[in-house]
Amino acid sequence: MAEVPDNTAVRTALWRAMHVRVDPPPHVLEDEIGLRLVAPDADWRSRPDMDPIGTSGFRASMVARARFVEDLVAEQADHGVAQYVLLGAGLDTFAQRRPEIASRLTVFEIDQPDTQAWKRQRLTELDLGVPDWLRLVPVDFEANQSWWAQLIAAGFEPARPAVVTSTGVSMYLTKETTAATLRQLSALAPGSTLAMTFLLPTDLLAATDRSGLKASEDGARAAGTPFISFYTPQEMQDLAREAGFKATQHVSGTALADRYFTDRTDGLRPSTGEDFLLATT
Repeated sequence: MAEVPDNTAVRTALWRAMHVRVDPPPHVLEDEIGLRLVAPDADWRSRPDMDPIGTSGFRASMVARARFVEDLVAEQADHGVAQYVLLGAGLDTFAQRRPEIASRLTVFEIDQPDTQAWKRQRLTELDLGVPDWLRLVPVDFEANQSWWAQLIAAGFEPARPAVVTSTGVSMYLTKETTAATLRQLSALAPGSTLAMTFLLPTDLLAATDRSGLKASEDGARAAGTPFISFYTPQEMQDLAREAGFKATQHVSGTALADRYFTDRTDGLRPSTGEDFLLATT
């Protein structure tokens, strides 16, 4: 069996499950399928990065961004968009949890070959399967394999509108690589939408969240996947417009907190530091 996916993908899946396990309803996102895929040791909730209080802001951020993306995809599907591309899909479980929406689309999940092989095997072992409308697209980024070529080979139709998402990826890429990705995506058919997360420079974070970002940076560096790119909202929007997108919008993490966490009685709220770029062709 292929090696387990990287620590970031596993941690995100476990945080999403922790939200269901430790936070009272209403749940922003209900996802325990990622937990089933990972099948961690019985004491997984005792991991330092699963501390229910100390990591609550990160946990809330993960479910907020996933909920925002899924609301966007559902909205686009209602408007007739029939292709959904996840760049750096990790252990996303939208296709398994929301088949009533996903089956109306062709869903293309792009990630490293080992991750895709592992996920395919786990989906089979759990009797979840890989339906024809779900395409697991392996791309060897380290060998400079073209994700665009692999996407086309998997059946993507560039002449038809699509919604493309990239969450938790841009911080690991050079700004030049992200700019090249944006140029490629700006050539999508008119009516296509991109939702991409980016990390803010430290001085734009709430003071209470800066130590958390530093801890995340240190952990990423220790794992061999350092954060190398941070963007101001204006910089990210300028990058998208320069790449050829017709319209851009900044969606702050604070806006997502207001949308999904207002009136909670437990005080759960996402940490600041990760925002969204929305761009349309």
